[in-house]
Amino acid sequence: MTTNHVVLGTGAIGRAVMNELVRRGESVRMVNRSGKMDEVPDGVEVVAADLYDQSRVREVTRGAKVVYQASQPEYTQWPEKFPSLQKSIIDGLTGSDVKLVLVENLYMYGDTQGKPMTEDMPHNAHTKKGKTRSELSKAAFEAHCAGKLKVTAARGSDFFGPWGLPTAAMGERTFYPMLHGKAAGLVGNIDVPHTHTYVPDFGKALVVLGERPEADGQAWHVPNDNPHVTQREMVKMIAAEMDIPAKMGAMGKTMMWIGGLFIPEAKETVEMMYEFEQPFIVDSSKFEKTFDVKATPMKTAIKEAVAWYKSHPEKK
Repeated sequence: MTTNHVVLGTGAIGRAVMNELVRRGESVRMVNRSGKMDEVPDGVEVVAADLYDQSRVREVTRGAKVVYQASQPEYTQWPEKFPSLQKSIIDGLTGSDVKLVLVENLYMYGDTQGKPMTEDMPHNAHTKKGKTRSELSKAAFEAHCAGKLKVTAARGSDFFGPWGLPTAAMGERTFYPMLHGKAAGLVGNIDVPHTHTYVPDFGKALVVLGERPEADGQAWHVPNDNPHVTQREMVKMIAAEMDIPAKMGAMGKTMMWIGGLFIPEAKETVEMMYEFEQPFIVDSSKFEKTFDVKATPMKTAIKEAVAWYKSHPEKK
């Protein structure tokens, strides 16, 4: 069976791509290690594959027009495993007529001292995960320039929205406590601007890039509504949607370091705390002007996110 669209990875962003493609009436194959996935729409195929094996990459993507790379190793294993994963995917697709659409973040820019991030900024990563992200992006676009395959990439900020997001600042540790009348668990300085990307907007942006040839060979920032919003302002909007008082607490770098003694994911977050200690603002005007696409209004996105968390109780 062949399909036009193959999504590698079934996390929040992979699901968002799937939902956008299904909404457009497209055929979709989802690929993960287990071949299993909850809440699969009718007509979507889910298959198992080891993406570190380029022959399996070639097999599960054969005949596809667009492949969306939304898979990743555990957050604690990025430097060790991410380069080989992406190399296997690129090598497996080389020689086909497929377009590879990458899911990227903003780590490669490093500390911009509060200056809004644009796609033409140099890669000045000072963290190990930032350097890994820079390496991955540069290698992919080098493959594009060498004519191995067509590559484009969407870069998003910290996520919020459906599918849980256990490690996100505006994810499970904010929405679930608030639904139980407790304080949202935030990080860093909650009164400085911090752009947040709505998960369905990320999915839509990836699909747009897959469709449009003018996207090829470039990275694009996903559209974000209200990029200067603070964490405090977001929690107040979430509380208003839930019709509850806004309660919140925040952990600084020291507390995150202490938490990292017991929780590996917290330890890995410490080096990225610069993002939450000063303005962290994304300029997505390039995407918005080129493709005439705007982000979902923040209040609408929060309303939809609250509805999702209410309909998906926390798993104990």
